[in-house]
Amino acid sequence: MRKIYALILLCIVFSCEKTKESSTDIAPQEDTSEALTESDISKLKYTEYVLDSDTKIITDEWEEFNQLEEQIGYIKKGDLSYFSDESEAKKSLFKGLYDNIPEDINENSIIARIKALETKIYKLEDLANLSTSTQTDLLSGIKELLIAKSNLDLQMNKIIELQSQNIIKP
Repeated sequence: MRKIYALILLCIVFSCEKTKESSTDIAPQEDTSEALTESDISKLKYTEYVLDSDTKIITDEWEEFNQLEEQIGYIKKGDLSYFSDESEAKKSLFKGLYDNIPEDINENSIIARIKALETKIYKLEDLANLSTSTQTDLLSGIKELLIAKSNLDLQMNKIIELQSQNIIKP
């Protein structure tokens, strides 16, 4: 009976040492992720569209859009603290975006671009809160978000441009 107890005790001791080794292997992996800087994000290659003056006039009173632009400005500087907050603020921001779209640009294509932007923000939030995310993953998520925002700006510009054209039908 003593041999069995000694064998069980020996197995427990060796299994505990393996657990210690695996925990020390995990710690260095967490230290390899570096913080994002503004210069890292500025090196991303994508086409950035800005709002035309006519579109800017229409969106000036759209508070939620201005809040979104402010948060994206912080993200461009490498500040991902927006994603550490509760997602209730993000939900209310997007609800306000959908509910308060100015009449001049309230079209399905704008709603689709906002939905794509919302998806990219939630994806980046998951990447930012995931402990196994690498800097490359975060940069990729930021690039996707910036492209989605740029596409929204482009679509709003196109709608305003199309509305300003007075095409007379014969």
